[in-house]
Amino acid sequence: MCANYRPSSRELLQQHFQVAPPDSEYSAEAYPVDMVPFIRRPRAELSPGDRAAALGMFGLVPHWAKEPKKHARYTYNARTEKISETPSFRSAWKRGQFCIIPAASIFEPRYFPIDTGLDLGDGHSKKQKYRKERWEIANTDGAPLAIAGIWEYKQEGPNGLQLLSFSMLTINADDHPVMNQFHDPADEKRMVVMLRPDQYDNWLNCPAGEADDFLQQYLAELLTAHPAPKVSRAPRT
Repeated sequence: MCANYRPSSRELLQQHFQVAPPDSEYSAEAYPVDMVPFIRRPRAELSPGDRAAALGMFGLVPHWAKEPKKHARYTYNARTEKISETPSFRSAWKRGQFCIIPAASIFEPRYFPIDTGLDLGDGHSKKQKYRKERWEIANTDGAPLAIAGIWEYKQEGPNGLQLLSFSMLTINADDHPVMNQFHDPADEKRMVVMLRPDQYDNWLNCPAGEADDFLQQYLAELLTAHPAPKVSRAPRT
């Protein structure tokens, strides 16, 4: 799961992902409903190597959603195990509307047990309490993360304007040495799908029936994680 990340800079969109950055500014940190860059194959008739960046809402909004912003707060991540059946995602998935979400890093909560010093005795049990801390996860070599996603188009979004939106794809991470550290200890561990540079164009042009080949855990040794306090949401330059 990922509800907070740092979008790649305009410079890295050009240098690493080889796309022109969007005309508008975007936040240095992204949360659901924010308008931030994503990369897609813009038109089906273009050659497989073509990529384009656009601003989209973080949280996929299908054409039938009546309240786009409210809907996006629940659709920023898509479980791949159920994606072909989930109403919000199945149309974009079946049409092969695949995208890349360029990120400098992602943020996840890590939970640490708190010693309350209480001993109830007599066989009574107490509920374990935890302290939550935000951690940042990035590539060890400093390169951007390329998160696999799906995108959607809605003719009339907020204020009656056309709206592009996207969702990050997630897979199970119970056995991943890095990503299984995060989220509530009682919850299933999840992680976003991350792509290698040699997979970028293949993913963007992948038929829906072959998408499962990309839904693999990213190598743990390629990732680094450390505590990260919240920062100001200044515009990304």
